[in-house]
Amino acid sequence: MRRKKNLPELPPDGLSRRDFLKGASMAVSTGLLATPEAGAAAQEHSPGVLGPGAVPITLHVNGTSHNLKVEPRVTLLDALRNQLDLTGAKKVCDRGVCGACTVILDGRPVYACNMLAIEAEGHRIETIEGLGTEGNLHPVMAAFVEHDAQQCGFCTPGFVVACKAFLDKHPNPTREEVEQGLGGNLCRCGTYAGVREAVLDAAKTMKGGRANG
Repeated sequence: MRRKKNLPELPPDGLSRRDFLKGASMAVSTGLLATPEAGAAAQEHSPGVLGPGAVPITLHVNGTSHNLKVEPRVTLLDALRNQLDLTGAKKVCDRGVCGACTVILDGRPVYACNMLAIEAEGHRIETIEGLGTEGNLHPVMAAFVEHDAQQCGFCTPGFVVACKAFLDKHPNPTREEVEQGLGGNLCRCGTYAGVREAVLDAAKTMKGGRANG
């Protein structure tokens, strides 16, 4: 299962750190060339600058609202792990590459390391902690156990979350669709075969649950 580039759902539509830095450098360059009148007009229409100190935000995670104070540079991943103690999303590459930090934002998978916490305000966030418990596993979790779709475990939470988001939108996937749809998550241990079988098995279970419901 190789990672596919330019997937429509990853990275998130929000401002990435790369775009933020690119925009900041353009703003500085433009400011050096702008006239005083242009600068005054831009300042008049500016929404204001946040930071550098901590600012209050509210994150809606797993059905609960949390009031936090974070510096604007803090990523959603760090806010989840360091302030809310939701450590299921793993900080592995921290570059928006491996998918170990995947969470669900308004129904779509995003890299939490590639999104600022302040961007996530006003959105519904789901993490691995919100998908199931030890005595009540989500079908994707149960299928991962059944098909031994994990080894070291660092990538597993991100894979499970990405699989859940994928199956919510593709309830009857083919094997090829599963491989392409989960191309944004990497496994250094190489358990891709087990992951594919787990997703296909979970799709059947979830489909049966919808039919019975």
